Amino acid sequence: MFRKISVISILIITCAQFNVFAQGVGSNGGIDDVNTVTTAVPFLRVAPDARAGGMGDVGIATTADLNSIYHNSAKLAFVPGDYGVAIHYTPWLKSLVPDINLVSLNGYYKIKQKQTVALGLRYFSLGNITFTDNGGNTIRNFRPYEMALDGHFARALSKNVSVAIGLRFIYSNLATGITPQGGETIRPGISGAGDVSVYYKQPIKFKNGMKSDFSFGFTLTNIGSKISYTNSAIKDFIPTNMGVGIGYHIDINEHNEIGIYYDLSKLMVPTPNKIDANNNGAYDFREQKNIAKTMFTSFNDAPGKLDANGNVIKGSKSREELNELMHGIAIEYWYSKLVAFRLGYFYESPTKGNRNFLTVGVGAKYSIFGFDFSYLVPTSPVKQPLDNTLRFSLTFDFNKATDPLLKKKAGESTVPTP
Repeated sequence: MFRKISVISILIITCAQFNVFAQGVGSNGGIDDVNTVTTAVPFLRVAPDARAGGMGDVGIATTADLNSIYHNSAKLAFVPGDYGVAIHYTPWLKSLVPDINLVSLNGYYKIKQKQTVALGLRYFSLGNITFTDNGGNTIRNFRPYEMALDGHFARALSKNVSVAIGLRFIYSNLATGITPQGGETIRPGISGAGDVSVYYKQPIKFKNGMKSDFSFGFTLTNIGSKISYTNSAIKDFIPTNMGVGIGYHIDINEHNEIGIYYDLSKLMVPTPNKIDANNNGAYDFREQKNIAKTMFTSFNDAPGKLDANGNVIKGSKSREELNELMHGIAIEYWYSKLVAFRLGYFYESPTKGNRNFLTVGVGAKYSIFGFDFSYLVPTSPVKQPLDNTLRFSLTFDFNKATDPLLKKKAGESTVPTP
């Protein structure tokens, strides 16, 4: 019973796996096209902030804000403020279950004009689960959860380029203390990971005085050790990911500005390529490969599709590799830097998870306070697990030049000059 619950707990929060069971072994005797790449701790792939949530999870090359820690921490070097904090809340998979949610808290501080440090905490609650034996008798009630603690350092190398590194501690507590019949006692899964990111922006001025910026971002995230929930030598990969983003932001006039952004990403983990011992169409994705080697070979390890004779169909390996690319495109409009409207679309191949969704969002900012909201719009005639997903963010962004408390410490008057 534990095996069923633990697998469901992992798969349910990725949503990519729901379509794996729609197709298994093809009727012609070959493996069908569906071959979803899966990992442990998939909550690390969820964008917790509502700004990105309203833009199809796009965020690698968007304008810098304090939530850059989740998308491209190199952007933190160009955050307009001096320090700030944010809190985010997402009721996850609300169309399926009522008590799964993601809460995150993050903050940043500029040490100098060119250097920024940031911390972030993500807590993913999987609600209540009742474990039972084969006779249906209750063993215990449990509240599984997962969390990640981040630390990042960003530095501007010039007025146009910045780089960042990040470290992450990952803790996954899915069924600690449970001992399945004939198996080992379950323990928490623990892993460590690092991020490397780059951000580039190039101002472009028009003859009429209108200003704009071209931006580019590159990230390698969750580069780290595999994770295990027992003493077994078999371990699962965490979601190591490569992302590239481009963007174009333009200040149309004093009150209107608009940005258009595109993200391309790929999981740098092994593509499943073996049928399990029972030959029931479930793939074994836990091959014990070297992590560094896996990152490079992930661009050329897709098994492709087999014909009725068990031979790889020509060109199917290349097509499958291209299908592993995920795309996001978004547009963001700001009026007077007070109100924002956002629209985004995320696409993942039907053979690799089939997460395809449209998102909308709004934002408001006044003085140091900011509020963002996003909504995932149902677009498929078939009900999807992510339908109607909501995200909420509350931000506080401070600037030393306008912060009354800092002025008071420095001996400056906080009374406005007539």
